[in-house]
Amino acid sequence: MKGILYAGATGLFLSLFLTPLFIKFLAKQGYGQQIRDDGPTAHHVKRGTPTMGGVVILGSVVVAYLISHLLAGSDISSSALLVMAMVFGLGLLGLLDDWLKISKQRSLGLTAKQKLLGQALVAGGFGYAGLHFVDKYGLAPISRHLSTVRDTSIVLGAAVVVAWVLLLIMGSSNAVNLTDGLDGLASGAAIMAFLAFVLIGIWEFRQSCAYTHLAKCYAVRDPLDMAVLAAAFAGSCAGFLWWNTSPAKIFMGDVGSLSLGGAIAGLAITLRTELLLAPLGGLFIIITLSVIIQVLYFKATKGKRFFKMAPLQHHFELSGWGEVTIVVRFWIIAGICVASGLGLFYAQWVVR
Repeated sequence: MKGILYAGATGLFLSLFLTPLFIKFLAKQGYGQQIRDDGPTAHHVKRGTPTMGGVVILGSVVVAYLISHLLAGSDISSSALLVMAMVFGLGLLGLLDDWLKISKQRSLGLTAKQKLLGQALVAGGFGYAGLHFVDKYGLAPISRHLSTVRDTSIVLGAAVVVAWVLLLIMGSSNAVNLTDGLDGLASGAAIMAFLAFVLIGIWEFRQSCAYTHLAKCYAVRDPLDMAVLAAAFAGSCAGFLWWNTSPAKIFMGDVGSLSLGGAIAGLAITLRTELLLAPLGGLFIIITLSVIIQVLYFKATKGKRFFKMAPLQHHFELSGWGEVTIVVRFWIIAGICVASGLGLFYAQWVVR
């Protein structure tokens, strides 16, 4: 359990004190955010703000995770390594996208098809590899059973599992990317999701089938180590949020949003709580649905818009809401969604 505290505290410390150094480096190199001309006019003042802050988050996560294991004297798990490999794959994709935006001095980097293809390759590789690395209890990082708040009796074929994992990771990664439009919005909501997975991992470890013979025990490969990894992500995001809150001194960029979305999905998959990803990431889903509704309505009505602008947070900006007001209220929604998800997880345990 100490490893969780070590990971969270170290991640917080590193990102809190390394981010301003990274800001100075980016500012010196002239690596600033490009702003869409068709977006809210209030965003134009953010043009040139250093971006790619996700690099600090990911670096802090890795160091925090390794230090926690060094201090706690515990083994590094295959599940955590696979999740981190997947997250870094998405991070590299996002870094390339951010770099193209900066080098070309425009708000568009990779094309949608290029980004989706890259995400599919990374997610598919994670899904395939996760079915291997079986431990002495016969458990792999990714289960062949469909999971809700735990594994169900529904067994899926390997190809279906990989396709399902691909869908979850791509959906979550792009959802966080869409949410990252206001200062601190995505990072704050992500912290809540990661903290939820810390609690879930601890609970599953305490009720693990490897240590108890209770009828409702959890057959999960590395629940405690996934809690440690989730704590590293939560702490690193919290330290970054100090500098990312309004008025933001730095943006996480696609390198941050794509990787954080992948991390949230990876934790849900390895902890056997796949469908719990919906309530835990409720805010991300709401914002993604706003984009889908906008596109479908635009096509159905031949040019009319359902929202003033999508994603949803920009609709409220154009409606006159202040940025901080939107972020705080959306954080409240995220908190309610996370609390609902944890309630569903615990309810399944207590209901006989």
